[in-house]
Amino acid sequence: MPIADGELEILRGISFEIKQGDTAAIVGVSGSGKSTLLGLLAGLDVASGGDVVIDEQSLAALDEDQRAALRAEKVGFVFQSFQLLPALTALENVMLPLELSGNTSALTRASGYLERVGLNHRLNHYPSMLSGGEQQRVAIARAFAARPQILFADEPTGNLDKATGDTVIELLFDLNRSEGTTLVLVTHDERLARRCNQQFVMENGHLEAVD
Repeated sequence: MPIADGELEILRGISFEIKQGDTAAIVGVSGSGKSTLLGLLAGLDVASGGDVVIDEQSLAALDEDQRAALRAEKVGFVFQSFQLLPALTALENVMLPLELSGNTSALTRASGYLERVGLNHRLNHYPSMLSGGEQQRVAIARAFAARPQILFADEPTGNLDKATGDTVIELLFDLNRSEGTTLVLVTHDERLARRCNQQFVMENGHLEAVD
């Protein structure tokens, strides 16, 4: 498709499939389009062409409200900047999306997932009282507490030191195995990428599989 004057083509010619329960890493230099692709895959953004299919559901066929409903039901997202609400405790941050979806066991489930990520002693602490690694673990607990079919994570170890990053990596893959959740990661961390079953390299808007 020709590009009109003034328009910027960020992604082009991308086609790939990730199976349920699999793990995939997307690597590449900053500005190559990795985070843009992740936002499109999660239905947070809308592509100007092509389609994304999640569990046989075409995102292009859905309006904004329908995409939001699909994300609430099937998709989890771990942001590089954590996206925790500062006025809520760790427990409340994990509970909030569960309560919004009408889950009647939000307290029990949120507490359980925070315990699984080693934060049962931090339930009533606010984000400002937590380290970067602890905030990331809250974000992971929040994403997995909804038991999504697929979890997207944008640079989940990008703001962490090596020791904390290693802990977060183990948490991601432990929860992936125990829940059967499909895991799709954007990362600069080669250790994290090597743990995934599939690896892709993004370069100048093109995506290539790594053999």
